[in-house]
Amino acid sequence: MKVPRIKLNALQTLALGFAIIILIGTVLLLLPLASKSGTSISFLNALFTSTSATCVTGLVVFDTFTQFTLFGQIVILVLIQIGGLGFMTVAVMFALVLRKRIGLKERSTLMESVNSMQIGGVVRLAKRILIGTAIFELVGAALLCIRFVPMFGFSKGVWYAVFHSISAFCNAGFDLMGTIAPYSSLTPFVSDVLVNVVVMSLIVIGGLGFIVWNDIVEHKFHISQYRLHTKIMITATFSLILISTGLFLLFEGNAAFAGMNGGESVLAALFSAITPRTAGFNTVALTSLSEAGSGLTMILMLIGAGPGSTAGGIKLTTMVVILLAVVAHVRGREDINVFGRRLETDVVRRASSSAMLYALIALVGCIFILAIEGMPLHETLFESLSAIGTVGLSRGITGNLSIASRIMIIILMYSGRVGSMSVAMAFVEHKPTAGLRNPVERIIVG
Repeated sequence: MKVPRIKLNALQTLALGFAIIILIGTVLLLLPLASKSGTSISFLNALFTSTSATCVTGLVVFDTFTQFTLFGQIVILVLIQIGGLGFMTVAVMFALVLRKRIGLKERSTLMESVNSMQIGGVVRLAKRILIGTAIFELVGAALLCIRFVPMFGFSKGVWYAVFHSISAFCNAGFDLMGTIAPYSSLTPFVSDVLVNVVVMSLIVIGGLGFIVWNDIVEHKFHISQYRLHTKIMITATFSLILISTGLFLLFEGNAAFAGMNGGESVLAALFSAITPRTAGFNTVALTSLSEAGSGLTMILMLIGAGPGSTAGGIKLTTMVVILLAVVAHVRGREDINVFGRRLETDVVRRASSSAMLYALIALVGCIFILAIEGMPLHETLFESLSAIGTVGLSRGITGNLSIASRIMIIILMYSGRVGSMSVAMAFVEHKPTAGLRNPVERIIVG
């Protein structure tokens, strides 16, 4: 009897590919060799850690340094790198090394993986992504060595520099600073200009997106020749960073930044503005943030960074499109114009659908955890947004969650990395559009 061959589309291939990588990581982290105790951790904790690393989130149930051996840390770092680049980009790298032909189906899946606008030139884009990633991560590691080698010794300092450079560029938020204090993240370096600037730069570069890099490489400093997508991403990214930095300085002067001098406050505010989109490092204790600062952090986690990047969130361009649509509607204009260009009508529907589904999944996850744990709404909402935004910031409740809540966090992290809309489209049957359309009837909306 001939077994029917299952045909997967590009989105299904991506969703399945990430799931397979997560399971492989889970098996490796289950090995006694991965834990410093010499005994295996539970399957759920291994699955949670593997999902968090592959989905470049950073939420943890163990302190990475305290729990995992060098082997376990390497497994986590490899998962972060694969998750940040997208497994299809890594697959293309191996295909190029082995000189194998990359077919149309693989190119189509790769196009979805990196959010390319066209299938033509997607392999060349993948090459640039791999080369660019290697350059940025090596430069970041070299700069971090300046601080970490004197602190931890040569071999340990180099390893720490490489680990944190990759983790920052991939917007993962995993750290090894448990060697100083468990779960401390980068709080010991709150006033360290070198560490802050390097980590923030890597986060921003990784969060801009592969398409933006490619555009900049092709057109250099000829800004007028940039794609509309690139112009929106660069403008919106740095505008949001500046506005958020100012707000954190306003909100946290007498709270999280109390006792800091002017320079330290600006550095802490800048880091606090960049890391929620969606890196997961922190230089000040999240529990010390004011209510306003915590709320701002959640908004930034919800927004996220660029599509086709190492980051998650609703995506910055999605929020810009929705905001521009609102402004156009308020002004009574039919067209949505930006930088001398008109956005296509369908992009508003796609942006609204994506944002609505994303927010709905986050809200369902929050309510689910709230109902089981009985924790304050603020705590569960923060954790849910951090998970689906693949941020990794936590107010310390992750390690105390029940099995059901941890499974929900795993689902949120997976949905956030693959994309809530992509996950939905991957598992919903697509039927051909009928020739006949239903009659139109108006309803009242707000």
